[in-house]
This record gives sequence, structure tokens and C-alpha cells, in this order.
Amino acid sequence: MTAKEYLSSIEEAAAYIAAQDDRHPEIAIILGSGLGKLADCIENPTIIPYTNIPGFPQSTAIGHKGNLIIGELGGKPVLAMQGRFHYYEGYDMSQVTLPERVMSVLGIKKLFVSNAAGGLNPSFSIGDLMLIQDHINFAPNPLVGPNLEKFGPRFPDMTRPYDPELTDLAEKCAAELGIKVKKGVYVVVTGPCYETPAELRFFAKIGGDAIGMSTVPEVIVARHCGIDVMGVSVITDIATGYPHEGYITDGEEIVKAADAAADKMTAIFTELIAKL
Repeated sequence: MTAKEYLSSIEEAAAYIAAQDDRHPEIAIILGSGLGKLADCIENPTIIPYTNIPGFPQSTAIGHKGNLIIGELGGKPVLAMQGRFHYYEGYDMSQVTLPERVMSVLGIKKLFVSNAAGGLNPSFSIGDLMLIQDHINFAPNPLVGPNLEKFGPRFPDMTRPYDPELTDLAEKCAAELGIKVKKGVYVVVTGPCYETPAELRFFAKIGGDAIGMSTVPEVIVARHCGIDVMGVSVITDIATGYPHEGYITDGEEIVKAADAAADKMTAIFTELIAKL
């Protein structure tokens, strides 16, 4: 697909979405594996299946329903993605990050991302929430190729991938709600296989606190578009690099762990949006 064709597909998808609902949200949320429960709290929803949106990829990962929802949360209009796209599903990075380009065209100014992640930090426990302060990218960069000048510069700054003010406000909201949160660095890998013990020890040694297979490409493109980002990882398994005998990382168990923590994340996101 040429850059011109890609831009046309972005415009077509944005036009279709805008025609389904006359609200104009400036806040978007991406719900990761097992975290789609927040969608049930969105009021007056317009539900748009990805299958109906021209040029949109389709979610195939466990725990991703594949709907785009426009409604209200925390008293404000929001756009929520109930499921995302992954490089390991066979999509190229332009497809994985198409929604963020569409969000920019629709007028989104703030993006909240969530994911299920393995805990590299030995102080983390299953069910913890980690506010993402920074990331380490071990996946292909989605900005490789012709630069889309309409959205941003050739060499975008990435010293603030996650907005410190939004992150601090999320931490304050969590404290007011009595929810303990951690903060740390998220490492992205392509998957689909889980990491070897040696790889996990390496990722922890270079500064990673949690690891997963999503989010970072979306964040890079959102920042390229000038969208402010806040991110949360739900720690769904312990990835220390020293597995006990018989332990196997299982996708369905990860989704169950994410589902159990989804209420805490929903409460924080709702309170945060209400304060914006």
C-alpha cells in the first residue's frame, strides 16, 4: 500500500466512525487482554464492530472483542477500543497503528492505553497495576518508511512518551480510591511465544519492570500525532526468569488475571477522566 493509499484508508475509516455518532470525544481508551470490562461502564454507547469499519484490521487475540465504542465515561465523551491489534497476528505495523492515525483525524487529544503484562520486577505481584513511566522497544518501529507529514515530524521526540502530568494525576486518583499502584518501565517484544528465562533476566537487567506484546507501537504513533498518552499495565503473571518447576505461562490464565484486576483499572480511568 502506498502512503497515499494509506492516508486514504485512514480518512475513510475516520469518516465512517464520525458518521455513526455525532459526539466528538477528545479522550480515547485502548483496552487490552481481559480488560474489556471497562466497556460495560460506558454510558449511552454506540457500538461499532471493527468488521464494519472500512480498512480496519480484526482482533484475533484472546480476550479482545473487536468493538469500537463511543459513549460517556466520567461525565465526558470517550472513544474506546475493545480489543487491539498485534504484530504477532500477522499485521504490519501500519495496520497495528492504524487506529491511532484514525483517532488523530477524529480529534483525539488524550489516549489511555492498558495491557496485560508479565512482572519482571520482583516486588510485583499478580493483580498489581503499574503506571507506565517509560518503555523499551524490542519491536519494529512503526514510523519506519515514508513520513506522514500530515501527522508529525520525521524525527519525533520521545523523551516523554507517557505524559508525566497525566501519570501523576492517575496516581493521585488511585490514592483517593484506596488503590495501590506501582510505577515502572514497560518492555515490548513481538511474541507470540513467551520469553525464555534468559531473556527475562536480560530484560530485567536493562531496566524493565513489566513485559508484553503490545502498546509501544501505538504509543509511538500517538506521540507522532501529538496525542498525550497515559498507560497502565495489569500484572497478570510473574516473569522473573526463574520459573518454578512445572510453571507454564498460559494465555487464558493471563486473561483471567486481567479480568480480576479490571475493576481497579476501570475505577482509576473513570476518576481520571472526570478530573480532566
